[in-house]
Amino acid sequence: MIFKHLLKYQDALLLQDEYVREVAEKRTQEKFILLEHPHVITLGRGFHAENLLFSREWLLQHGVSVEETGRGGDVTYHGPGQIVGYPILDISDHPDLHFYLRQLEELMIDCVADFGIEAARKPGLTGIWVGEEKIGAIGVRVSRWVTSHGFALNVNTDLKYFDYIIPCGIRQHGVTSMQKLLGRQVPLPEVHASLAKKFEQIFQRKLIASIASLEGAETR
Repeated sequence: MIFKHLLKYQDALLLQDEYVREVAEKRTQEKFILLEHPHVITLGRGFHAENLLFSREWLLQHGVSVEETGRGGDVTYHGPGQIVGYPILDISDHPDLHFYLRQLEELMIDCVADFGIEAARKPGLTGIWVGEEKIGAIGVRVSRWVTSHGFALNVNTDLKYFDYIIPCGIRQHGVTSMQKLLGRQVPLPEVHASLAKKFEQIFQRKLIASIASLEGAETR
């Protein structure tokens, strides 16, 4: 499922909740959702208040909403130019959350490699990094071994919004984007195509549709 328009964070939560129930009950195929959100700061289950550097009222006045969410992790930012991926997958055949997180990291590492960017993991930290700067973040939720939430890859992201928070509660590292590293804007459809291809390879699932708007990219 690739959304051409920005999807509000709360709408994405409702959509994920619906798909998680349907996948868990075997009423629909698994999904792989790719989208962008309007400016939003999300607070995970591990949120620490000191990592939100401005009040919610100030942020709202500056066009940034703040949403609490059921994913793991601390605080992060989503916005235009950042591709957010929400795999809704039944992983009960391999019920290992840490393995799943490593798969998401590999998905992003392999994707940015298609554009000449060498990213890597950092021991003890989740996500992918170029040097000391994070380019891809991960925060997931698993219910009845069905996944939701997922990853955020900074493509053409306006990085100034990360100054409003301490991303993921990590003070000693910064953030970067594909645009910053390459010195040019990266066409999002090219990144969508790379992510879809790498998803099929890493998760050993075949995407059987990839329709813009509210039609879905299902797997089999």
